[in-house]
Amino acid sequence: MMTDNCEYCQLAGGYGELIEETPYWMIFLAPSQRYLGTCVVALKKKRANLSEVNDAEWDDFVQIVRKMEDSVNKSFKPNLFNWSCFKNAAFRKDNDDVDPEIHWHFIPRYQETVLFCGVKFDDPDFGHIPQPIARKVSSEVMNNIKLEIKKNLLE
Repeated sequence: MMTDNCEYCQLAGGYGELIEETPYWMIFLAPSQRYLGTCVVALKKKRANLSEVNDAEWDDFVQIVRKMEDSVNKSFKPNLFNWSCFKNAAFRKDNDDVDPEIHWHFIPRYQETVLFCGVKFDDPDFGHIPQPIARKVSSEVMNNIKLEIKKNLLE
């Protein structure tokens, strides 16, 4: 299982709000919603490199990709989806005990402004690499985003 010191899977609730779990992965609603519907999909088992992910974990991940893209498309109608697996943050710490873990950033992208729960979501970087600029929204809006994604995941 995951370590306590992972910024995405810490004991204090993980990286954002847990939306769903599968046998191998956890899906979190990211705390920053600069891009509406941004999530993190974290592998439950400790793996440092993608080459270590086994066939069952990959098969499960493929199903998550299909379900997440379908769900968020039904909910928010993005133009495209970015999936990123960077693992860079593990190397930013001031220690020699670097221990990256596999997690994917799921970032829906929007060419036009989207209005959800009375909040405008713009994507000023559309067509370019998403920028790691935090955008907090109220806990009520976060909960509604989570419920909307979860509702469509279960269909």
